[in-house]
Amino acid sequence: MKKIFVILSLSVQIVSAQNIEQKLDKVTKDLMDSSGAVSSSLSFYVSDDNGNLIYEYQGSKGLSTASTQKIFTAGAALEILGKSYTYTTTSSYSGSISNGILNGNLFISSNGDPTLGSWRYDAYKPENFKNKFIEAVKNSGITKISGDLIIDDSYFDHQTIPGGWPWDDLGNYYGAGVWGINWRENQFDININGTQFKSFSYPLEGVKWLNDLKTGGSSDQSLIFTAPHSNVALINGMLPGGKTVTVSGAVPNPPLQLGVEAKQWLKEAGIDISGTVVTQSQLEIEGKQTLEVPANNIILKYQSPTLDKIVYWFLRKSINLYGETIIKTLGKEKRGNASFKSGVSYLKEFWKSKGINPNMINFADGSGLSPQNYAAAKAEVQALLYAKKQPWFEAYYDGFPVQENGMKMKSGTMRDTKSFAGYHTAKDGKKYVFSIIINNYQGSGSAELQKILNVLK
Repeated sequence: MKKIFVILSLSVQIVSAQNIEQKLDKVTKDLMDSSGAVSSSLSFYVSDDNGNLIYEYQGSKGLSTASTQKIFTAGAALEILGKSYTYTTTSSYSGSISNGILNGNLFISSNGDPTLGSWRYDAYKPENFKNKFIEAVKNSGITKISGDLIIDDSYFDHQTIPGGWPWDDLGNYYGAGVWGINWRENQFDININGTQFKSFSYPLEGVKWLNDLKTGGSSDQSLIFTAPHSNVALINGMLPGGKTVTVSGAVPNPPLQLGVEAKQWLKEAGIDISGTVVTQSQLEIEGKQTLEVPANNIILKYQSPTLDKIVYWFLRKSINLYGETIIKTLGKEKRGNASFKSGVSYLKEFWKSKGINPNMINFADGSGLSPQNYAAAKAEVQALLYAKKQPWFEAYYDGFPVQENGMKMKSGTMRDTKSFAGYHTAKDGKKYVFSIIINNYQGSGSAELQKILNVLK
């Protein structure tokens, strides 16, 4: 009797798997036969949580991923750096302190903390760093500074933007670059009514504006253009008339921005500073010698949130800055080279070592913003399956958002590209791991792909 039950149970599972496969095949081919997909490419792969194939449609075809690229970066970071990894920002001084006067320079350095001054973490907001910084200066006995405030932004190389990012993205908040010193996630907000600037989220240092905005339409169709180290910003496009809209941009020089704010904090605290704010990059631009950061005389060590919390927001809110910082960090820590090229190469080697065919992963950055990223749906599923077996999986899984259809999955969106990758437990208890990517689809793609994935419910 027991043998008959086992055979019947196995038969039911096989029939169920066949039914799912048939349903997935029908909705997938219906989409690809539609008029909006006449020139589209689709890569789709579904397995159970043991890695057994359920269904695929060109699963090994490499396509532009958009932000599902982040699943590769997040997994590698948690394994290589560890979920307890933190970034450190320090303050130190050169010279000596006599009768409260610092006869030397005050320094702020960092190893690229992308959360410094972020508003997302309760204990790490701009005010928290400000208070710790001023407290440290006062505790050191400094009441006056005869030299400069030096912002040491030299930890990473000078390239702040990955190659291949579209120019249209660079000045917008999601296209913020990566610096040795990042501040407020390198983002600013402008409140604009019609075409008139009303206010900034904070005073933006040294930026002059060209305003080509026009009014019309019902939504924000504006673009901000800024470039690293530039003091000129352009905004154009269209905003709705008759109401105030908040538009977010990328700070063109975050180290300088932090320095100017920090100098103001010192003055507000009654600590006079005779010199100016100087960044190491600025010294190089001017052909001057950069300054050696004191190894001693450290008055502040400010730790970032742990990496598991950074990865949570990286996946949950798709913060490109975090992904590119992780790429540079991996390059610096594992290869002694903080370039994007080094970090991206390491990321590919990492996943190759986990059994993913390197021909199915062609990374250009750590966030997916570059259209030059290519990955196959099968490769994404393999990464998700690998993560599921690791001790850091809980921190990884926690970051995946729940989408409109109730499924826990990372989404990716770029012009004519839509993707989803994640995990789902069906009503019958069956566990699925999946990835679906479509390129050059003439429509939103989101509803169409979710309709396919709903079969797994």
